[in-house]
Amino acid sequence: QVQLVESGGGLVQAGGSLRLSCAASGSIFRIYDMGWYRQAPGKQRELVARISSDGRTDYADSVKGRFTISRDNAKNTVSLQMNSLKPEDTAVYYCTANVGTDIFRRTNYWGQGTQVTVSS
Repeated sequence: QVQLVESGGGLVQAGGSLRLSCAASGSIFRIYDMGWYRQAPGKQRELVARISSDGRTDYADSVKGRFTISRDNAKNTVSLQMNSLKPEDTAVYYCTANVGTDIFRRTNYWGQGTQVTVSS
């Protein structure tokens, strides 16, 4: 079993910054893609950013230039630096990781979510 634990959410004023972190632990053979999704009230969960094991990144258009995703493969962590936050960034943010528990099996895991609230 694999666990993802997020930290770093909170309340911030528009224009401010927050940094989210996520640590993976458990029966990990290898971690492939890692990423962050978010879900606002009444909306579908959407991709915010993702990063491959070799560092290639992909961002939602709405966060390009404001958010930066990074990972530490040695520590099995992924982070999301969020700058110039807007009220529309308010959502529950979820960490996700595609984890190989052996050379044959790969499974997507999700964190429990962390609330980010941006006040205007």
